[in-house]
Amino acid sequence: MQLEEKIKLLPAGPGVYLYRDAEGKIIYVGKAVSLKNRVRSYFQAGANHSPKTRVMVEKIADLDFIVTDSEVEALILEQNLIKEYRPRYNILLKDDKSYPYLKVTLGEDFPRVMITRRHVKDGSRYFGPYTRVGAVNETLRLLKKLFPFRSCKQKEPPPRQRPCLNQHINRCLGPCCGLVDREKYRDMIQEVCMFLEGKQEDLIKNLMARMDEASQKLEFEKAAQLRDQIQAVREVVEKQKIISGGFEDRDVVAMASDRDETCVMVFFIRGGKLIGREHFMLKGTEGLSRAEVMGAFIKQYYNSVDIIPGEILLAEELKEEAGVIEKWLTEKRGARVYLKTPRRGEKKKLVDMAAKNAGITLEQVRTEETSRRDDVKGALEGLASALGLARPPHRLECYDISNIQGRESVASMVVFQDGLPAKDQYRRFKISTVEGPDDFASMQEVLRRRFTRAREERELINTGQMSGKDAKFHQLPDLVVVDGGKGQLSAARHVMRELGFAHIPACGLAKQEELLFVENSPDPVALPKDSPSLHLVQRLRDEAHRFAVTYHRNLRGKAGLKSLLEEVEGIGQVRRRALLKAFGSLAEIEKATVEQLAAVEGMNRKAARAVYDFFHR
Repeated sequence: MQLEEKIKLLPAGPGVYLYRDAEGKIIYVGKAVSLKNRVRSYFQAGANHSPKTRVMVEKIADLDFIVTDSEVEALILEQNLIKEYRPRYNILLKDDKSYPYLKVTLGEDFPRVMITRRHVKDGSRYFGPYTRVGAVNETLRLLKKLFPFRSCKQKEPPPRQRPCLNQHINRCLGPCCGLVDREKYRDMIQEVCMFLEGKQEDLIKNLMARMDEASQKLEFEKAAQLRDQIQAVREVVEKQKIISGGFEDRDVVAMASDRDETCVMVFFIRGGKLIGREHFMLKGTEGLSRAEVMGAFIKQYYNSVDIIPGEILLAEELKEEAGVIEKWLTEKRGARVYLKTPRRGEKKKLVDMAAKNAGITLEQVRTEETSRRDDVKGALEGLASALGLARPPHRLECYDISNIQGRESVASMVVFQDGLPAKDQYRRFKISTVEGPDDFASMQEVLRRRFTRAREERELINTGQMSGKDAKFHQLPDLVVVDGGKGQLSAARHVMRELGFAHIPACGLAKQEELLFVENSPDPVALPKDSPSLHLVQRLRDEAHRFAVTYHRNLRGKAGLKSLLEEVEGIGQVRRRALLKAFGSLAEIEKATVEQLAAVEGMNRKAARAVYDFFHR
């Protein structure tokens, strides 16, 4: 069906619309009270669109739509689709997929507290997102000092005969040895959540009540531990700035913009005290009103957080969307949420303070980005000069081989563009034609496969039989780096000449001396130890090594697990896969009890007993 016909058939109810370009890629996601009216408005002659919107409309080749029962449902669906597809013409939180959270695994009998970058609905509580990894690491270190929760990685603490060192130094309650019951442990976890929510005053009251109870029972050692814990929490509270006479919980949101980028500052006020702040960078904001930018941020940010205060102070009034956003936040919180844009008084001062901080942070970010670009540019220019290249390399590819005595041999291809990792273009290979530990032959196989695919894809693209979107190897490097010395480089160059890619320069980076080897040069290139160019190729080489070793370790673990479990009667492919997913390694399966093995999906007690006996004969 043609685009014009689809527009005519659009329903008048609420929903979400998705615009696609000529290649079928989603370039914009939006919501509407009336799909018919909203979508038609984009294509009306003489419509007063921003320059960005006009460019987008020219690229629309197709559209999809999803009808919802209400505008709130449309808003929720819109945010989920934006997060999934990250369309080019939507306002986007920069790198929001990689923001770290603190996760409390409440779905487990003995919950853990950990750092994660994945926000999934698994019964856990998530605190964040944090924009600085240092901040979340610092918070986790503080929590470990204040609360004795377990730090072992298993979902359920493996049974032990003796407690670990953490229990001996009062950093764990020892659930693995039965030293604490489930209820008392979870009470402590609730205190962790109170602390992260900013309810330190309530936490202190709880701890003081427990300290008094321990004293009355003559449990003086326990009382002393609680006393020290109370003092540590009070030290945290004393560092928090009192900025409100009341005891309100609220977020304060303001922003500063520069060209196509915006910095949004969020202040977290709990109980009248400023307990923290985070800044977020938005891209794609050029030509949009401040209200549109603020609305896009509020929807994306609060879609990914679990803690929503009753009042959110905004520097910009949302106007049209304010009502539906308030309704959505109220439903998500389970209590009334108010969006306010103060004009005077104490609340206006809070908004102005957040806006001032947003402006300072935006300037710092711009300065850091400029400095980083200059550093990378200098490193690439220095590398080009050292290797005798005609121009600085834009795209660098590095290859590494990983195996143990030739078994499970694999290779990695890592890509840096303009000095930064392009992880979506990383590739990994299973070595299939080489027997034994022959790194030279393995390197040749990998490069032969890589450049053969490149030649095939480029021919298909030129003849219109393949789009650049589907091709994975058509982009060619400006410089090939192999992990190794003269031997690895010679093997690589032989394949590149054979396939007609000898014009692409290549070098080898030897690990021990950190020397660069180039073709037709008797002496290696020795860059200064403090050279930014050397640091760049070292980062590239180390990333290739990490990527290859990780892949090799995964294959080796799966192969070892499969080969051993094949010997267990009654354990077929489905059960082997389920055990691997549940425990992750042979060591963890060996530690598991019959009950834990039987609890795995697809297992029963007879099969669990067979596995247990196999490891404990």
